[in-house]
Amino acid sequence: MKKAIIGRVEEIQELEKYLTSGQSEFIAVYGRRRVGKTFLIKELFEGKFTFRMTGRENALTNENLMNFAYALDDFFQETRVPENWSEAFRILSKNIEKLPEGEKIIFIDELPWCDTPKSGFIGALEHFWNDWAYYRKDIKLIVCGSATSWMLEKLINSRGGLHNRVTHKMLVSPFNLKETEMYFRSRGFRYERQECLDCYMALGGIAYYLSLFDRDKSVAENINALCFAKGGDLRDEFERLYDSLFKKSDNHIAVITALGECRKGMTRNELIDKLKMPNNGNLTALLNELEACEFIRSYNPFGKARKDKMFQLIDQFSLFYLNFMKDRKSYAKDYWLQKIGTAEYFAWSGYAFETVCLHHIDQLVEALGISGMLSTPCCWSYRPAEALKKDPDADVDMKTGGQIDLLIDRADKTISICEMKYSQGEYEITKSYAKHVEDRLRTFRKVTKTKKSFSMVYVTPSGLYDNIYARQVNRQITADDLFK
Repeated sequence: MKKAIIGRVEEIQELEKYLTSGQSEFIAVYGRRRVGKTFLIKELFEGKFTFRMTGRENALTNENLMNFAYALDDFFQETRVPENWSEAFRILSKNIEKLPEGEKIIFIDELPWCDTPKSGFIGALEHFWNDWAYYRKDIKLIVCGSATSWMLEKLINSRGGLHNRVTHKMLVSPFNLKETEMYFRSRGFRYERQECLDCYMALGGIAYYLSLFDRDKSVAENINALCFAKGGDLRDEFERLYDSLFKKSDNHIAVITALGECRKGMTRNELIDKLKMPNNGNLTALLNELEACEFIRSYNPFGKARKDKMFQLIDQFSLFYLNFMKDRKSYAKDYWLQKIGTAEYFAWSGYAFETVCLHHIDQLVEALGISGMLSTPCCWSYRPAEALKKDPDADVDMKTGGQIDLLIDRADKTISICEMKYSQGEYEITKSYAKHVEDRLRTFRKVTKTKKSFSMVYVTPSGLYDNIYARQVNRQITADDLFK
């Protein structure tokens, strides 16, 4: 019995369009471990596959060839065991040629695991597509893999025989808040939106992580059991996650760890200085891979040149791990339940909520009513010492630094200044904080020399406490808006 596919509306529409395109398609599906890539393909096309097999992790070439042979037997009653990959794909093609007219869906899951050393897999796949499948017009070859570095280097961005052969690439992203809520409801959970938000702040919208939840436990109890209890399913997930995605993942983890220590992000040169890494193409590839899997984002700060591009960690689970799990071998009983409400918890939750907002920029823009307008989300920061170092003649009166974590530069000569504040109930703007915001805006206008109008926006889970300072805010956005 098929399970309902939660969300993935655009992905399903695209895949179904490719199926009826009237030409052969080579579709590469990629994304981080446990995000739901295989589930999407299997549930959407179950019963329609012409051939399907899955590569085995850390298997020898002959073991993966035997897997291929088993699949040939399942789909075609073909009992020959291929001696190499060229023969394997030839046997597959000859059996497909015997089939009646119609679209032929071939699905090879965990494709990177088939490419063992000296196996000749890439060359055989290249020949299968270039010399046979491409010319048939009815082959829908779907390949999938979590090993992102392999998928990008050997397939999507290949410079060899598969260069420009992938007709479509598809990134499967984590669930958003709405899809997370839908997933829990489909499994009989009765979590309110505040609990869904708390779950998302810690673990993100990773389908597999959500599948581990026990509906008889609260979100906090589930996080405690999965991440901190002895034998918890996610205790060792951080290392497994990066090892599965990237070869030589130590460098990826080093970059993630460095970015986790700097909320607003770091420039390429700052990363190089901190980690003592060479400034070469390997670093470029590493950053591209992390961004391709949505662990980090890159952005140009407001008013800064392209060379000042920042890289920022936005993966919820990685942030949670670095704050509470890194270098910890054991935990007190009910560690997470005791941690809630502490200063450490509130420091993390504030930043975690900001990253949730960054994952839901489209919903923020929609809530502001400017979805049809050209707008650019970005950040801004100013450090007086750095400014004077670069320009000794700079205005020394600008001694107050400042940072705006999210602003939306709009085409209507307005900048939406977004204050993202996490709280369990209504957030109260105090007199001192209102003054802090005003001082920051004054510094922002003076430093950037912008002539645009400011629109003050507060993004909070439950809205603002009604006082004189709340009434001066132009727009309020709540968690309900993020769930749309």
